[in-house]
Amino acid sequence: MAQIDYFFSILSPYAYLAGNRLEEVARAHDAQITYKPIDFMAVMAHLGGPGGLHPARLSYMSQDIVRLADRHGMPLTARPAHWPANPAPASYAIIAAQAAGGGDTGALVHAFMRACWAEDRDVSDDGVVRDCLRAAGFDPGLADRGLLSGAETYGANNDEAMQRGVIGVPFYLTGDGAAFWGQDRLEDLDRHLAAGA
Repeated sequence: MAQIDYFFSILSPYAYLAGNRLEEVARAHDAQITYKPIDFMAVMAHLGGPGGLHPARLSYMSQDIVRLADRHGMPLTARPAHWPANPAPASYAIIAAQAAGGGDTGALVHAFMRACWAEDRDVSDDGVVRDCLRAAGFDPGLADRGLLSGAETYGANNDEAMQRGVIGVPFYLTGDGAAFWGQDRLEDLDRHLAAGA
C-alpha cells in the first residue's frame, strides 16, 4: 500500500483550500495518509526564514486565497477573526484521534481548517476542539486525554519535518521519498502514485 505523509498547519489557508483532494487521491490509489500537524512558524525559523510573514507576502496571500477559494467553490473568510490562533490544541486532538481511531481523521483535519477559515471559530478553544472531534466521529474526551502524547508527537513532527526537507505547507511525502509542496501539486502527487510509486 502506498504511503503519504501529510505535513500541514491548521492555520494554513493553502492547506484549507486543498479541501479533500488529498483524500480523493489517496482513495484512487489505495494509499494510506498519515496526518502530521506541525508548528509551521518553528519550521520556517529553522529554515532561516522570519518568525512571521512579511507584509508583502501577507498582502499577496490575501488576494491569492480568495481566487483559490472561488476556483474550488469553497467558503472562505480571508481575514479570520481568530487568526493566528494557537494551533496546538487542535493539533494535539488530531494526533490523539489518529492514534485512537474510530473516526475519520481527514474529516477532523478539515473540520478544524473550516472552523478557522470559513466559520470564524477559534481552533484553540476547548469547545471548538470538542465539537470538531464529535463531528468527525471521535470521542470529544480525546481533547483531555491526548494532551501529553499530542504535545510529544507535535514536537517530533516538527523535528521530522525539518529532517525530511519540508519547506512549506501543505507538504506531501510519499513512501518512496517523492516530495510535493502546495495544494497546487496534488495533481502531480496523483500522477506519481498512478505511475506505481
